[in-house]
Amino acid sequence: MLSRLGALLQEAMGAREPSIDLLEAFVEHWKGITNYYIESTDENTPAKKTDIPWRLKQMLDILVYEEKQQAAAGEAGPCLEYLLQHKILETLCTLGKAEYPPGMRQQVLQFFSKVLAQVQHPLLHYLSVHRPVQKLLRLGGTVPGSLTEKEEVQFTTVLCSKIQQDPALLTYILEGRKTVGRKEASREATALPREAAGVRNEEQPHSKAPDRGARGARALSTQLPAETEEPDGGPGESTLITSLIGLCKSKRGRVALKAQENLLLLVSVASQAAATYLVQSSPCCPAIVEHLCQLYQSLPSFLDPADIATSEGISWRLPSAPSDEASFPGKETLAAFLGWFDYCDHLITEAHTVVSEALAKSVAEKLFVEILQPQLLHVAPPGSARPACRSEQSILTSTALLTAMLRQLRSPALLREAVAFLLGTDQQPAAPEDSPHTLGGHLVRHCDHLSDEISIATLRLFEELLQKPHEQIIHSLILCHLEGRPYVARGSPEPESYEDTLDLEEDPYFTDGFLDSGFQPSMKPPPAPVTNPDGKTAVTEIVNSFLCLVPEEAKTSAFLEETGYDTYVHDAYGLFQECSSRVAPWGWPPALPPLDPHEPERPFFEGHFLRMLFDRISRILEQPYSLNLQVTSVLSRLALFPHPLIHEYLLDPYINLAPGCRSLFSVLVRVIGDLMQRIQRVPQFPGKLLLVRRQLMGQVPGEQQRWLPPGDPSQTLGYHAGTLPTPPSRDPRHAVSFRLDHQTLLQGVVVLEEFCKELAAIAFVKFPPHGPHLRLSEPPEGHV
Repeated sequence: MLSRLGALLQEAMGAREPSIDLLEAFVEHWKGITNYYIESTDENTPAKKTDIPWRLKQMLDILVYEEKQQAAAGEAGPCLEYLLQHKILETLCTLGKAEYPPGMRQQVLQFFSKVLAQVQHPLLHYLSVHRPVQKLLRLGGTVPGSLTEKEEVQFTTVLCSKIQQDPALLTYILEGRKTVGRKEASREATALPREAAGVRNEEQPHSKAPDRGARGARALSTQLPAETEEPDGGPGESTLITSLIGLCKSKRGRVALKAQENLLLLVSVASQAAATYLVQSSPCCPAIVEHLCQLYQSLPSFLDPADIATSEGISWRLPSAPSDEASFPGKETLAAFLGWFDYCDHLITEAHTVVSEALAKSVAEKLFVEILQPQLLHVAPPGSARPACRSEQSILTSTALLTAMLRQLRSPALLREAVAFLLGTDQQPAAPEDSPHTLGGHLVRHCDHLSDEISIATLRLFEELLQKPHEQIIHSLILCHLEGRPYVARGSPEPESYEDTLDLEEDPYFTDGFLDSGFQPSMKPPPAPVTNPDGKTAVTEIVNSFLCLVPEEAKTSAFLEETGYDTYVHDAYGLFQECSSRVAPWGWPPALPPLDPHEPERPFFEGHFLRMLFDRISRILEQPYSLNLQVTSVLSRLALFPHPLIHEYLLDPYINLAPGCRSLFSVLVRVIGDLMQRIQRVPQFPGKLLLVRRQLMGQVPGEQQRWLPPGDPSQTLGYHAGTLPTPPSRDPRHAVSFRLDHQTLLQGVVVLEEFCKELAAIAFVKFPPHGPHLRLSEPPEGHV
């Protein structure tokens, strides 16, 4: 029994003996560091050339080894207790701030990072740990280009990882300076140098360099009190947040990227309480949005909207592309802004719901409302006939930038704020006499601006908006005006099939003058045959209605190979499927609501947006080519939506319109009537038209442009064109002689023909045999 007890005692003593040795070694290394400030006389020797880095590493290794040898997990060993009780981290923080010896701050940051990362015992709850952590954070992240950026971002990485593991640590790391009493901070600050000096005096009572030690102590004692004299920040001032934001601005790409990842880790904390604290008691959202607004305001005012439109694919992980021939003035600044906007959008997507909502509202309030809105609503000076050049440039640039932001926007919370900013929250239909009461209403007017550039830029904005997955967009612009089908004439039964159709001669927009101008009955759609069981006849009728709308003498695609409407079908099919999947969660009705023939008619107004588009398309023969392309592009986007009301109003040529109402087809009919009258006044019209088409395709000298199908998402696919023969009646060398006389008209005719083919293709993939949502199997590669 006694022998067993003796063995246990020896084992216990053997277990404690290494702890005693570790503590002695730990203290010895710490005293070696403090001795440096007594013995060293060279103030220019870098810290990395002294024994300080080696001694700090030994201290770290001892702490890690001691923890592994602890029998009971969670208990602090003697060395760790010594570190905490003697406030070694506080002293190191002071030495780091003094930057003595040079490079000491770098060594301190590395030691802090490694201790917090490698020691498993919870440390950040201790006052003697999280207070020097806060002070160390205040030393960095404020001066761009700091030599310690790499160590600073590693330090913040450890802190954010610890907070992610234990969200309760957030209050310890982010607590404001007011949380720590000024008197207590000042008292501790002055005590630290005395403690360090006391240790040195105890170790070296007969130092040969007492003046040097006193000078070192004085250097230390003048550092920490200075911190306590700084004015208090606002409640809940967050040094970690400001440090991360500062590091995000670094010119070193890896440092900035790592800081952004750390901030993303911080805002995605899972705890509701921690997220609320982050929003209410830290400058997290204001600091992020403030940097966004600063980047926006630093953009040059001379940015070309075309250059802005080409700045696609910029992400926060790769904010700037390498310089190339496409470089333009302001490209780097634009890339920095769009990269940070993409980062904000990603933060809102990944952050806790509380943080996400607060950050989205802050972006909307500070950037959208306070900065963008005044620029978008720039009004003309009193008494001027048209906006001043500066006003136009402001509207043009801000509209193009907003379009670029919408293109990058992905987060639902920020999308809701953007939609509310543009369209408001009221979804009631507008009256014709209503003045714009939302920003969107003013922007609709900009689509019909005196400046074609502003009109094109604003139409692009709406086209981008229509591709966003938010139901209020299409409802506010279109559907709220079509509900109840007030555009359909009451009192007559609806046709059960497309056999019961209205001939074009019966359309109120077809006048005798129109028919006499050259539009022959043979050009109208043929009588509708009996509908086949598969329902394809109805689709054929609608397709033929659009294809036969343009008279033969105004067509040029017949001279080309593979230029029928079927060349648009493949693109239209893909875009329709994409649009259908985007709107699927909205629960749209599968069929048109029944129309009560006894219901009295009520006034119909298509809404300001559709009215603007119809007015624009009615002037297609007198508008610039680029403007026509953009108008037809927006209309094609609208026609792709799989809602039965949009089907009927935009793509059904056979609806029985109420008196005074117009549809897309009826507007096009009037355009054709105008065209037939204009043709009579243009000599050699077919040859000139064909030559203009070849110019648009780049086959002859002239404007090197081509038709861009609005359905193509990249806006780079033209229709499939073969070789155009030279018209025998016209020498291409004489093209310049008529460019200024009829160029706009002839280009409008080409756009009109292609637009009708595109509408035919959209109708083909949309109009169903058995319901409004057509389901086609995926076609083989290269086939429809």
